[in-house]
Amino acid sequence: MHEEIIVDSKEEKALLAELEKRTDAEAARMKRFLAMPDLSRQEGNPIKELVKKILTISDFKDFDIIKSPEVVPARESFDLFNFPPDHPARSKSDTYYLNNDYILRTHTTIMWYYYLTRPEVEERVKRGEALGLLSYGKVYRKDEIDRNHMNVFHQMDGLYICPRDEQKIGIEELQAVLIKIAQAVFGPKINYRFNKDTFPYTDPSLEMEIEVKGRWVEVLGSGITHGKVLETLGVDPKIFNSWAFGFGLERLAILSMNLPDIRLLWSEDERVRRQLKLGQEFKEVSKFPPITRDISFVVDKNFAPNDYFDLIRDIGGDLVEEVSLLDKYESAEKFGEGKVSYTYRIIYRSNERTLQTEEIEPIQNKVIEETKRQFQADVR
Repeated sequence: MHEEIIVDSKEEKALLAELEKRTDAEAARMKRFLAMPDLSRQEGNPIKELVKKILTISDFKDFDIIKSPEVVPARESFDLFNFPPDHPARSKSDTYYLNNDYILRTHTTIMWYYYLTRPEVEERVKRGEALGLLSYGKVYRKDEIDRNHMNVFHQMDGLYICPRDEQKIGIEELQAVLIKIAQAVFGPKINYRFNKDTFPYTDPSLEMEIEVKGRWVEVLGSGITHGKVLETLGVDPKIFNSWAFGFGLERLAILSMNLPDIRLLWSEDERVRRQLKLGQEFKEVSKFPPITRDISFVVDKNFAPNDYFDLIRDIGGDLVEEVSLLDKYESAEKFGEGKVSYTYRIIYRSNERTLQTEEIEPIQNKVIEETKRQFQADVR
């Protein structure tokens, strides 16, 4: 049985106490996200079942499990992992900032920092011991709205570090581990392939794809850990070498069950929950009809779509299935200098019941009012 190391963060506790006092829209949003259950630790949920399957792989039997804080320092999240200063993940339109220095974690890779700076682990490094660790849980990123994306989702990361004189780690050793993960989740007959990729903290890097119903789908990213990142975290790359991987658990669950909508993983409807079994094709309870509404407005050119998607999620919650851009254009003559016109289509649909127009109209009206108020938009 794996023992879980739970990191106690005084900074996180203090920041959450400060967040609790705030009443702005972004704070309300973050409080709601943090209160959502961690499906990777919820018995009976397929996200938890995925974790269990992966933890049974023999290569991981001696790995430590680390549960890192959900509120983490921005510098350690990006600088330590070799993210360039202009990387989009650093922007406030991609990441939830509690203040200028702390964020909601965007990846479980942050476990490297919390694990390798523990005094007992630093001692193990000094003694030249091999280290293996896994981490999983909720992560948070601003994102588009459709049936495959949510801004709260679950990730799993793995890291293995060992002395070079004990084992030379290369792409072949990494691929052998990734194949075992794919087979543990999708069965021994799964077809897979590897492609070159690029990540800030691994070099060389690989993506793994699996074949699902005749099409190839990316399922995880991985690579040989960048020497600069190891060195920054107190591990001498001349003495140690390492592999690492990371992936979104929802993507694996959706592929395993042919799930039509990511929101189903959070469903409380027993008709849905009974069907959420890995490897079992999901049969839709019923395809309830959508209600579609369009909204057109003119805003300043600095408008960030991900911030707008957050507003729509705040108001519509899990009744919003998709938001798509129908039109975007600039015309200084028509709208004024530095102004842009957008038209979005919002599709409202419940996975559990038929929505009524009179239920959606107040939601849509609030979207219109908040679009005007929060973005100083001219709604047309």
